[in-house]
Parts: sequence; structure tokens; C-alpha cells
Amino acid sequence: MIKAAIFDIDGTLIDTVDLHAEAWVRALKHFGFEIAFQDLRSQIGKGGDQILHGLLPPEVIEQRGDAIKGFRAELFKREYLHQVRAFPAVRELFERVRAAGQKAVLASSGSADEVEQYKGIAGIADLIDSATSSDDAERSKPFPDIFEAALAKLAPLTPEEAVVIGDTPYDAEAARKAGMKSIGVLSGGFSEQALKDAGCIAVYRDVESLLHRYDSSPFAS
Repeated sequence: MIKAAIFDIDGTLIDTVDLHAEAWVRALKHFGFEIAFQDLRSQIGKGGDQILHGLLPPEVIEQRGDAIKGFRAELFKREYLHQVRAFPAVRELFERVRAAGQKAVLASSGSADEVEQYKGIAGIADLIDSATSSDDAERSKPFPDIFEAALAKLAPLTPEEAVVIGDTPYDAEAARKAGMKSIGVLSGGFSEQALKDAGCIAVYRDVESLLHRYDSSPFAS
């Protein structure tokens, strides 16, 4: 029986994927690296440490990675954060989770400050039981650390009693490594097949679709 839902945030609850990709492209260009938008977008869903590993040589990351990530973070906060909006029916889905007696935890590879801001944007600060951020994990997705940290906050629940909801194959891969099932949503731009291939047991158009089909979803299994 599912007793808890662990939600990814970016691309799942709030519409930020293109904004993050654009900020990364601009940050990398500032440091002299031309990366195509679509190449960068395909990496969104990983944490900053893993994004760069998919794009730049290891020696460059070692020498300039922290500077690039810091520049990107400030750029996003300054020029993109005000554009962020929640997807439809996010609050209603969390209310449904609570009404079913299930717990809800946020699990993001973003910073703790970003997670706090996103709670407000999505209007769910009063409906979550806990949240994790990059501060709680040594490695970001697709490593399982962030979901393991979220599950630890739900103790004594077991991995079989929780389900992860995310928008990328990296969420599904990380959930599988943590011993948890995952539900995919298409709002992050990845295909249904890519999400299923990564391990999602069900895929929905977005969280609004998941809400409308809640009683037939893995939540009710």
C-alpha cells in the first residue's frame, strides 16, 4: 500500500525546464562554451554537478565548475525566477494526497532557497510533510541520494510504501536505485517511452491528469 508520495519539483510541479536550460546556456556561453539549447535541455532533471559532467571535460569542471554553477544560480534568480509558474492543479493534487491519508514530501536537486520559493509559487507550503534539497544529498539525480534522503524523513516507511513522481528519466532511474516505484509526467518534455524505459510504472500528461485519474493510479494500488 502506498503511504507517501515523493515529488520532484522542476518540470513536475512548476514550469521551469526551459527557463533552467536557457540560464545554463547563457552561463556556459559567458565562460566561453557554446552548448545548443536542446542539448542542454536534455540534461535538465539532473543536479548542477551532473549536468556539467554531461557537457564539459572533467578537467574543465574541476577548474571552473563551481564558478559556472554560481554564475548560473545568480542569473536564474535575477532574470528567470519571477517567470516561474506552477502547473495547473498542483495544490488540488496535494490536497487529494492528504485527504487519502498519505504523506507528501518534496525532493529537489535545487538549493534549499529555491525549494522554499517553489513551495510558495506552487501554493503547497501548508500541505507538505517535509522537503529535501541539494543540501541533503552528496550526489544529485540520477543518483538515488535525494530520494533516499526524502524516504529517511518518512521513517519508518519502507521504499515499497512510497512512490516517486517526476518528469525525467533521471527521476525514474534515481527512484529505481532507491528501491522505489515511480510515476512519470510528460510536462518536462521527455517522451512517454523514455520515461517507461527508465522505469516509470505509469505515465500521465501532467499532475492535473494524475489528479483526475487518482483512483485508478498507483496511488490507489
